[in-house]
Amino acid sequence: MSETFFLMVIAMVMEFIDSALGMMYGTVLSPLLILMGYDVKSVVPCILISQALGGFIASYRHHQLRNANFQFGTTDYRVATTIIWFGVFACVIGVLVSVKISPKILNTYIAVLVIVIALMILTGKSLIMTAQKIYVLGFISAFNKALSGGGFGPLVAGGQLVFKDRSEKGAIGSTDFAEAPICLLSFCLWVLLKGMPPMNLMIPVCLGSMVGGFFGPMALSKIGSKEILKKCLGMLVLIEGLWVLYKVWLR
Repeated sequence: MSETFFLMVIAMVMEFIDSALGMMYGTVLSPLLILMGYDVKSVVPCILISQALGGFIASYRHHQLRNANFQFGTTDYRVATTIIWFGVFACVIGVLVSVKISPKILNTYIAVLVIVIALMILTGKSLIMTAQKIYVLGFISAFNKALSGGGFGPLVAGGQLVFKDRSEKGAIGSTDFAEAPICLLSFCLWVLLKGMPPMNLMIPVCLGSMVGGFFGPMALSKIGSKEILKKCLGMLVLIEGLWVLYKVWLR
């Protein structure tokens, strides 16, 4: 198997999971690509642009398959656009300070927050959804996305599930809808400040991500039990939080 084909396959699988469950793409693919020998300064922008492309396709599919409703004025639309607008500022700040902040400190904070969210989901604790809480979720997750290429899904998808009466499928669809333009903006800022990433990495992961983004929402639409979906997402968020702590402190 050629490396180009392998890159396409792993990007497709990760985006399939991400668009079906709202997380996993950047958090898993970033360290995997670094382990394969790619430089982090090449990996992060490639993750950003590939997830932007996969996310735009997944957002259309979520709406088409009625996992979420992105018509103007709906809850899914309002949540996603709130995260986008507030996340834009976080992207700019995240890229500008990417060489001035300790990744260890930031990732530890993100991991602890993700674990707390997971425990709230699994124990059935809930909060009233307010615009201010959505702002905080959008800012922190977009800031970390711009810095590291990962961490958006567990915070945004998992964070929404803590809110009372929030639809599980709507939360996942809104996460993809919000993440795509935030990733695109972050990528553009990276290119302006640090140049284009290598084409031999960017093109395969973009192609794989677009395929995964098309089929992932279809898998989500087939899940019937809301309770099982919520518990599965809670466990996935918890695993992601613990995985980040492991990477930061034990590796």
